[in-house]
Amino acid sequence: MTLKADLHMHTHASDGKLTSIEIVNKCKTKGLDIISITDHDTTAGIEEALTHGLELGITVVPGIELSTTYNGESIHVLGYFGDDSYKNKTFSKILKEMTDFRINRGKKIVENLDKHFNIELDYDDILRKAKGVIARPHIAKAIVDKGYDYSWEYIFKNIIGENSPAYVPKKNLSLEDGINLLKSVNALVVLAHPILYKKTNIEELMKYDFDGIEAIYHMNTPEQNEYYKSIAKKYKKIITAGSDFHGIEKKDNGHGSIGCVSLTGEYLSVFMDSINLKLK
Repeated sequence: MTLKADLHMHTHASDGKLTSIEIVNKCKTKGLDIISITDHDTTAGIEEALTHGLELGITVVPGIELSTTYNGESIHVLGYFGDDSYKNKTFSKILKEMTDFRINRGKKIVENLDKHFNIELDYDDILRKAKGVIARPHIAKAIVDKGYDYSWEYIFKNIIGENSPAYVPKKNLSLEDGINLLKSVNALVVLAHPILYKKTNIEELMKYDFDGIEAIYHMNTPEQNEYYKSIAKKYKKIITAGSDFHGIEKKDNGHGSIGCVSLTGEYLSVFMDSINLKLK
């Protein structure tokens, strides 16, 4: 039997729609054997997934997706753990500081929506539904749920996008600092979705201490998958695959569905060996 892995998905611990348990259940129905929870800048969704994965016979690899900046562009860095190093106290403290900033950022965006667009939202209600961490998808959903007649795409582009007066910048973590932070807690460090970077040449990023590239990604064409695999081979990096599932339909926000791409065969064996986990 061919084992299948989807190594990039988000729970409601960051900006996903589903709980960890709901995601693991979906992964089971999709026939996945190995998954990774990679929430943005938090590990809060991992424990439930690990426990429920054990019950359903799914291997859950602890992960995270750090937001960093390089060359004036947001570069996302995936970190994977073969043990419980993600519980490191210093690491957890830094992540909490990032989470606290996100909460305050969300409050400021909500205030700006009222100020600049006359869009009135209940911040406390958004925070409650988001389970404590507000990201822009939570705010966009609140706008739609309140009955304002805007499409999801229009909201992101014109109301809470980077060029909007309501937008509040993220707290910037440099690419180098982000990689070093993950390395300090023994993470395997992978460049997420290279197809999304418009300002930076991928080979330029290979001068940094990445262990791998998310060469197989739901937005890639087959030709693009092969191109990124060739980059990984050239620079001796491992290859990962991810749907970037957020629990919201692909047509709405550009994210994939669970298992729409998967890592199999030798690529999966190399990945698991790299984090010292054995294939079942």
